Amino acid sequence: MRIVSFLPAATEMVYALGLGDQLVGVSHECDFPAAAKTKPVLVRPALALEKMTLREIDVAVAERIRSGGSLYQVDENLLCELKPDLILTQNLCQVCATSGNDLTVALKLLQPKPEILWMTPHSLAEIFENICELGQATGRSNAAETFIAERRERLETIAEQAKNISHRPRVFCMEWADPVYCAGHWVPEMVQLAGGIDELARKGTDSVRIQWTDVLKWPPEILIFSPCGFNLEKALEQVSHLEAQLGWGELPAVRSGRVYAVDANSYFARPGPRVVDGTELLAHLIHPELFDWNGPDDAFRSIPTSNSRASKMRIKTCSECGQAFECKMGGCWCDDFPPLPPSAAPGADCLCPGCLAKAVEHVRAEKP
Repeated sequence: MRIVSFLPAATEMVYALGLGDQLVGVSHECDFPAAAKTKPVLVRPALALEKMTLREIDVAVAERIRSGGSLYQVDENLLCELKPDLILTQNLCQVCATSGNDLTVALKLLQPKPEILWMTPHSLAEIFENICELGQATGRSNAAETFIAERRERLETIAEQAKNISHRPRVFCMEWADPVYCAGHWVPEMVQLAGGIDELARKGTDSVRIQWTDVLKWPPEILIFSPCGFNLEKALEQVSHLEAQLGWGELPAVRSGRVYAVDANSYFARPGPRVVDGTELLAHLIHPELFDWNGPDDAFRSIPTSNSRASKMRIKTCSECGQAFECKMGGCWCDDFPPLPPSAAPGADCLCPGCLAKAVEHVRAEKP
């Protein structure tokens, strides 16, 4: 059988079932296992996203989708040359990987028509179903069943250990930083199995843009920064976006040093075999006293917070205008100025920069 995979998660499934020698073509994102990088590449990105900021990526992707354009380019000539019997693709997300829309023209050129296996999972159970379907389509049903059973056992071990945990901490899995996106699909299940609670996440459906005030209202005790499609190195490059958020230094996760960047590309974003590893990683980050991490060292990093500008800030409400603002401990007017007269700021506890300037001018004006 000649298999073409347009989906990194599907490529991982192919190798997990011992079908690597039958894989004849992949996408540019198929980088695991290492052998996948030796296969002919049929798909390239249509946008140079690596040169963009997070905000620029969000805008460019939204604009491309809104205009009906594709984020990927399929090499139709190479696809015809490879003559696949089976194509693995998805219709879950136009952003994450090649979708059915990208294949419409290419499929018309193929003779004979290959079998298409659609992988559109929204949950851990559906990811396992996709592995089972791949096994059935390739004559590897027994291998698929054995593989799934082993993965399920690992998840059950985590769930059993976490079952009697007295405290399930508030967790926020941030899928994008500018703008802020919550986690979706299978990730909320992973958090739950690992002994945490993420009420900002959307179980079984798309991740969405949320307001930063939503995060402040659900002050996470643990924050997992897992930007979609980014490995650990790229995630760490975006930490400044976190520290720039209003009230960042007041979050319990920041104050206790429990902010982590992770390799989302490997363990969270791809609906493939390694979501089980991702669940084990979450269990370690949420409950390190119960769970060890025996995976790669580059799976996560603790983000330093004690010396950051944000960690020295606290959020206050201006007693004059009522607006929320960041007040640097040891550097706001309440430390650097003597008490202002009642005429300047009745009952003031702390003033925002704008009201502070007005108050200082008022004091100066009253001096003889």
